[in-house]
Amino acid sequence: MSALRTPTIPRLRGLKNLSWLTAPQQNRLAAVLKVSRVKKRTMIFDRKHSPESAYVLLSGIARITCRNRRGDRTLVIMIAPGMIPGVPPTVTGIRYDFCCEAVTDCQIGIAPLMTFIEIALGISSVPFKKMAASYNGRWDLVQLRCSNFMGCTLEERIALILLELCENFGVREKRGVRLMVVARHKDLAELVGASRPRVTEYLASFERKDLISREGREMVIKRDRLEDFLEHRPPSADGLDSRDSRAP
Repeated sequence: MSALRTPTIPRLRGLKNLSWLTAPQQNRLAAVLKVSRVKKRTMIFDRKHSPESAYVLLSGIARITCRNRRGDRTLVIMIAPGMIPGVPPTVTGIRYDFCCEAVTDCQIGIAPLMTFIEIALGISSVPFKKMAASYNGRWDLVQLRCSNFMGCTLEERIALILLELCENFGVREKRGVRLMVVARHKDLAELVGASRPRVTEYLASFERKDLISREGREMVIKRDRLEDFLEHRPPSADGLDSRDSRAP
């Protein structure tokens, strides 16, 4: 990434998702942006660098990719000139390794996120982040789930859903994470895109492998064991064939 000294105000005025900024705001933003040139197929930022910076694509085309559970890098979104979206947090113990890359030669403007929010909204970054997290709810998890399901077997998709439920509805105890909602097989089937009987088969398999346990209608997730199961991808030892049930 090489530094440039290029007038940015005309470019800012032409960006659709920043067109709502007033002229004074655009002038202030242009004054704080550090503009650089990024060559084709070069990383613009990764998760380690993105949380406290705002990135504006002034020209060119970029993309955001992540690694799925198998370690393959998967395209998430193509980026046109404008504000580059931040990457969502990860909560299921899987390393997504989000990365924004230049598809073509690009010009990038970078500003501290705190400064950008103050210019655009007139508030500090901490209240904004709290408001955004509350307003967006857990849609970030839905997006991550859809991206990560690609190429996963049904067995793997069920395991990922159980980890997601742990995050949202789980209470840690000595034996694992107890779900405070009833994990109905019908609901799980809808979340993973499969039939209820197939989900029931795999839940029974998870019990035999000591990945989950049941107490009446309540389910206890052995989260560490389930994450280890996903990480090492052991072959199925119970005769269930999951090769015919991959996500589209």
